[in-house]
Amino acid sequence: MAGKVRSARRAEVRLPPLRPYEGALEPDGDYDGFELAALDLAGQAGAGARFLDCALRECGLDETSLTGARFIDSLLTGVRGVGTDLAGASLRDVEVVDARMGGVQLHGAVLERVVVRGGKIDYLNLRGARLTDVVFEGCVLSEPDFGGAELVRVEFRDCALRRVDFSGARMRDVDLRQAGGELDIARGVERLAGAVISTAQLMDLAPVFAAQIGVRVED
Repeated sequence: MAGKVRSARRAEVRLPPLRPYEGALEPDGDYDGFELAALDLAGQAGAGARFLDCALRECGLDETSLTGARFIDSLLTGVRGVGTDLAGASLRDVEVVDARMGGVQLHGAVLERVVVRGGKIDYLNLRGARLTDVVFEGCVLSEPDFGGAELVRVEFRDCALRRVDFSGARMRDVDLRQAGGELDIARGVERLAGAVISTAQLMDLAPVFAAQIGVRVED
């Protein structure tokens, strides 16, 4: 039916009893059922690591290398860091809560059934990523880059989207209606086919749409 948008299937992370982990990250490390709490993981190399049924709580991730890592049925809460490298990573059934991050590299990543709730992420790089059943909720995304990404059943709820780049993105069942009071699209407004917006958002975006098709608006 026209106008009908399918809702995202939300992640529901239920962790088993966890064992504390206090060591350093290792490339291709295998972490199963661990809690990493208040660890400074800055600059560590965990490329290709696998995290299954894990919780990362209040960990520092400045310049941490997690390229190609896999997070499955896991929780990341209160993590912070600048320049965390998750390029090509896979996140499935993951909740990210109250993150404070900047310059996170997730280009080429695969996100499936992921909830990002609360917190603030600046310069999030999701170029060429694939997002399926992803919910951004109550968070601030400043200059996120979805260039060339594929978004399927993605919802933005009570979020601030500042200077977002949708250039070359492909969308299906993307719900922006409840994004909140701030929906600022810097580039790629023409790629919103496959998304649904509210009437109020349409009015706010009218100047951007007009500029895109070369219409000059004058009083």
